Amino acid sequence: MNRPEELGSEPLGREPLGREPLIDAYRRMRTIRELEERMLREVQAGTAPAFLHLSSGQEAIAVGACIQLDHRDYIGSTHRGHGHCIAKGCDLGALLLEIYCKRGGLCGGKGGTMHLADLSKGMLGTNGVVGAGAPIALGAALAAATLGTGGVALAFIGDGASSHGPVLETLHLASVLKLPMIFLYENNGYSEFTGAGYHLGGIDIAQRAAAFGMPAVKVDGTDFFAVSSAAAEAVRRARAGGGPSAIEAVAMRWYGHFAGDVQGYRTEGEVERLRAEADPIAGFRARVIRERTVDAAALDRIDAEVAALVDARVAAAKAAPPPPPEALYEDVYVAY
Repeated sequence: MNRPEELGSEPLGREPLGREPLIDAYRRMRTIRELEERMLREVQAGTAPAFLHLSSGQEAIAVGACIQLDHRDYIGSTHRGHGHCIAKGCDLGALLLEIYCKRGGLCGGKGGTMHLADLSKGMLGTNGVVGAGAPIALGAALAAATLGTGGVALAFIGDGASSHGPVLETLHLASVLKLPMIFLYENNGYSEFTGAGYHLGGIDIAQRAAAFGMPAVKVDGTDFFAVSSAAAEAVRRARAGGGPSAIEAVAMRWYGHFAGDVQGYRTEGEVERLRAEADPIAGFRARVIRERTVDAAALDRIDAEVAALVDARVAAAKAAPPPPPEALYEDVYVAY
């Protein structure tokens, strides 16, 4: 059995990223954070559709993984998928139009926050069914292997979904067929309102995936570089015909299961400690400035640009019209 690496260890095959990819990564992480913090305020003010699932504190996982993918590759997402959309290159304006259920959204304004998809970007969709993204991504991996595209499919999976039957079946089939697939588990500490220490039954997720006969690593999900390095190795293996891999990225979420969750199940001061000690964006900034890869002024400019962009796109989404009634009859059937 392939044994998982311990949390915080350095995965094999690490490749340094240059200045431009790092700037792009920072912009995407900052966009995710700005979007979600803004949408939380909008929900609290009653000016946006409620029941959003926010991923603040997990930005390095989405971006660290997707920066290793290209146009050939697909991702399957979860109900907490705004960050996955942005990391895979979906248009921010169309994303916000969809969140607001407006005309011109990624899915025509008919899907909303838990049904965001853009096949042109390889985004197979966020999904309100827990664990459903894994078998969907498996189909993309099977297609890539059958057609010889060289593509890879990556499934984002929550710690809660890791115990669901369809995910375990997907692990098995991907291993048996040696498919080019990556299982990226976002262990954010809670399955809805239940801590991972209870619902995982005493075994960590990486060890469980390794039992299916695939390489599995466990990394600090707040460390962009650790996630990116692990993803780079898994992508190389998949493209070379080496079959599936699993990555467990640990990054506690800052907010509740949904916007408005009072989080009575969390310990006192837990979120404050996470914000102070485990902020993936602050950690990224500190490292690239320390290593003189990107200077603070450039990062500050990105902060200002992203804030202005999100402001503009939110305003446009609020002002946009809803889908017309006749849109109910569109996109119901596919014409073959």
